[in-house]
Amino acid sequence: MRRTEFVVPGMDCATEEVSIRQRLAALRGIESIGIDLAERRLTVEHTLPDDSSIIRELKAIGLKAQRADELSAATLARQARLRSIAFAAGGVLALGSEGVSLAGFGEQHALVVVMAILAIGLCGLPTLRKGWAALRTLTLNISFLMSIAVVGVMCIGEWPEAAMVVFLFSLAEWIEARSLSHARSAVRELLALAPEDATVLQEDGSWIKKRAEEVLTGAVVRIKPGERVPLDGIVVFGASAVDQAPITGESVPVEKGIGATVFAGTINAEGVLDVRTTGGKDQTTIAKIVRTVQEAQGQRAPAQRFVDAFARVYTPIICVVAVLVATLPWAVFGEPFLSWLHRALVLLVIACPCALVISTPVTIVSGLAAAARRGILIKGGMHLESGRKLRAVALDKTGTITAGHPRLTDVIPLRGMDRDRVLQLAASLDALSDHPVARAVAAGWSGARLPVDRFASLPGRGVAGVVAGERMLLGNHRLAEDSGICGAEVEQELQVLEALGKTAIVLMTEREALGVLAVADTVRPTSVDAIRELHAMGLRTTMLTGDNARTAASIGIQVEIRDVRVTSCRRTKWPRSISSSHATGTWAWSEMGSTTHLR
Repeated sequence: MRRTEFVVPGMDCATEEVSIRQRLAALRGIESIGIDLAERRLTVEHTLPDDSSIIRELKAIGLKAQRADELSAATLARQARLRSIAFAAGGVLALGSEGVSLAGFGEQHALVVVMAILAIGLCGLPTLRKGWAALRTLTLNISFLMSIAVVGVMCIGEWPEAAMVVFLFSLAEWIEARSLSHARSAVRELLALAPEDATVLQEDGSWIKKRAEEVLTGAVVRIKPGERVPLDGIVVFGASAVDQAPITGESVPVEKGIGATVFAGTINAEGVLDVRTTGGKDQTTIAKIVRTVQEAQGQRAPAQRFVDAFARVYTPIICVVAVLVATLPWAVFGEPFLSWLHRALVLLVIACPCALVISTPVTIVSGLAAAARRGILIKGGMHLESGRKLRAVALDKTGTITAGHPRLTDVIPLRGMDRDRVLQLAASLDALSDHPVARAVAAGWSGARLPVDRFASLPGRGVAGVVAGERMLLGNHRLAEDSGICGAEVEQELQVLEALGKTAIVLMTEREALGVLAVADTVRPTSVDAIRELHAMGLRTTMLTGDNARTAASIGIQVEIRDVRVTSCRRTKWPRSISSSHATGTWAWSEMGSTTHLR
């Protein structure tokens, strides 16, 4: 069986998809058909001796196809650029023909006719080809409808109108193509999260670089500090903190040890991890998200489906009526044929619902584009049109309600230490670390840093080094306990900060704790007002997060969201829920039947 991928520039919407499936399904030897409208790609699995019959069938319905492996990115870009230039030139000529006509030259002037013909050639040839193909295959779709309108307008001598009808319809398709281009860019950015290469363990114990798509399920890959995880898998050796905010939404890195699950596209902050893969590149969490987005491109809004259904019934009726208008008066009453043919063409032009055909996709795509400019991704026109039925809005926490990265929020000096001195010492140590928490601490100090000798990273715990002639440690709760520094005062400060959902760290010498610092993902300045506006509109709000329950509770209080849902990567089927009482200032969350209260 062969698998061939084609690029089909004219494949813009579900109308072409239906035509392609119907046409190719009739070919003997076609096993499966995959269509990606966002990338305008057609994938066919078949047993045919060559691809000529597939290309021929697509040409029969007005679509030109080229093998993807024969086209470079530069060629595709050049073709897109030429189409844009032709469209822009056609628009200028169409507007020019209308302007010259209105200036007093008349619609039959040679200059007007020439400009209109050039505009139709530059903007309308793809539509006219599809319309001719629809007529030959007796598929009276929107392309046929538009072609009839254009030909009819030219036949009655309304050249500027013919050029403008073609240009406006092409403009609608261009806007839709631009929307798909933005979707393609978003998909490419998502795919770019996962690296192309992976370091794979060989049978002889050596490590070699391989393409991620070539790595088999069950292989062991190594991820060094600062590298992205290439494939989903389970840690079999090592310990580190992994920033998995792009996938799960957790605002601070998560400690990973043997047996922990890691996701492609997440970032290994520190330490070396050996991971046994649980699937190929096309089975990662990122790949599943991408497929969901791509499948959504084929969904059409109810209004668009109505236009298609309307055209399938309405167009044949109007065509039959036009034929009767042209022939009956001549055949039955002996009226002049040319006079009634002119009237039949006028009927076709007037009866063609061009405004409906053009305005529907333009309106929907404009709405999608306007939302995208404001950072809102709507999966398709179907979902945009159903927006009026919204009664509740679910919002992701990390990167939507919050800034998406940790910031220094607290510096608590101990043992009489000065606050600025504690922050200076901590920032000097953390300036040498790439850990997101360390970067937040280092960014919180704008003054001069102290030199650090014998710096060492302590994976999963913190950092150490000699500052101002004394060895100091800066790390998490576990490091403080392991060092024997976690006394009653330090424990109390840590519990308070952790209860607020913050990541707390301790600055200490080998003898005592000098201070406690905390970082947290902070709320965006506009989030509170935006959520209040949603509430004023009568909408219920829910916050979704993969972060820990304490952090979720804290953010929920700050933005006045009562319904907070915390989902666990290990138990995605059963979400934990958090409920609040603003009257008493308390929060409660439940997990596997137990309930915990936080005041």
